[in-house]
Amino acid sequence: MAARAVVVVAAGSGTRLGIGTAKAFVPVAGERMLVRALRTVLTLGEPTLVVVVAPSDRMDECRALVADVAGAAAAFTSVVPGGADRHASVQAGLAVLPDSVETVLVHDAARCLTPASQFERVFAAVAGGSVDGPAQGGVGVVPALPVTDTVKRVAGDVVVETVDRSALVGVQTPQGFPLAALRRAYAVAERAETDDAGVFQAAGGVVRTVPGDADAFKITTRWDLGRAEAVVAERAAARTLDGRAGSDVPVGSDVRVGLGVDVHAFDPAVPCRVGMLDFPGEPGLSGHSDGDAVAHAVCDALLSAGGLGDIGSRFGTADPVFAGAAGDVFVRGAVALLQGAGLEPVRVTVQVIGNHPRIGARRDEMQDALATAVGAPVAVSGTTTDGLGFTGRGEGLCAIATAVVRSAGAVAPAL
Repeated sequence: MAARAVVVVAAGSGTRLGIGTAKAFVPVAGERMLVRALRTVLTLGEPTLVVVVAPSDRMDECRALVADVAGAAAAFTSVVPGGADRHASVQAGLAVLPDSVETVLVHDAARCLTPASQFERVFAAVAGGSVDGPAQGGVGVVPALPVTDTVKRVAGDVVVETVDRSALVGVQTPQGFPLAALRRAYAVAERAETDDAGVFQAAGGVVRTVPGDADAFKITTRWDLGRAEAVVAERAAARTLDGRAGSDVPVGSDVRVGLGVDVHAFDPAVPCRVGMLDFPGEPGLSGHSDGDAVAHAVCDALLSAGGLGDIGSRFGTADPVFAGAAGDVFVRGAVALLQGAGLEPVRVTVQVIGNHPRIGARRDEMQDALATAVGAPVAVSGTTTDGLGFTGRGEGLCAIATAVVRSAGAVAPAL
């Protein structure tokens, strides 16, 4: 039996993400967060038990998902229902591990892009830790990154002082511990802490840090989700460049990734045009041009990928030339600017967020219209925010786009 284990916490509701489903089941570039997190764990070099703590109302779905991802390694996995909060969920995961496990890592599925190297770094640090303090069994280890922003201490909205950031870090997961010591810490905990290291420290344990990774960020908001999509696209491009994807893209080809976000309020007084399609009978989107948030997000993503600024700086937000202009004017303009910089689009992905218009029945048509303007494949998906926020209240529409561009004449990455 494996002497080490990973507990993947996937029972969170994802309220702040506002998609209306358990966060771990939200797709990132077409794959659920939990799938991405599990796949990384299952690539680790040594046999590792994996316990997934799932929402209690999605146990069957989660078991099927884990079995599908694990394949032949399914015997090393198990799924247990989560508790009322993260504290209880972690305890549930720890409880099912055999006593033969020496080291356990606790990982949040919402940090689904965490590289395998970070897991191995934490495992190695726990294994190499000394017996230290009342925890009796070793040290806890957390991956951490230096705090780069200036940090202020405030009272209400008044700044009291500037905090010395040289002694501050932001911590990530997985967080690693000797299993027996972490179980004891959870058993005597008098309150829930914000992470497992807090529980371990409260019981007298010593926690040390190892270097974290920028890609191990937690997906909490829509912006984080868009950032994750961009990271996935960038990784795919990098794999192509070093030859692991089997493509004939020459090493050194210039492949870049960009992100675009646009929001427009509804205006019943104007026609509705979204993704370069007309939607008769639907309220339109306010704006100096036709208010096409989807086309504008695509434009911004293309410009971002090329390092060419944004739609406002390039086309102006009040230039009379663009009064009432259709979205394809801006998209084609962005493509022309890319061409002037020696770049061309490879592909674009767009997520449309709002209650209406419903795009499902016209997705293919919208993808074709956008692809014609971009000159490369465009994938479109739609979602709502389950009644939350301005989109949930029906006040407007949001679109998030990612774009991959390359040096003109290079072979397209096989993403």
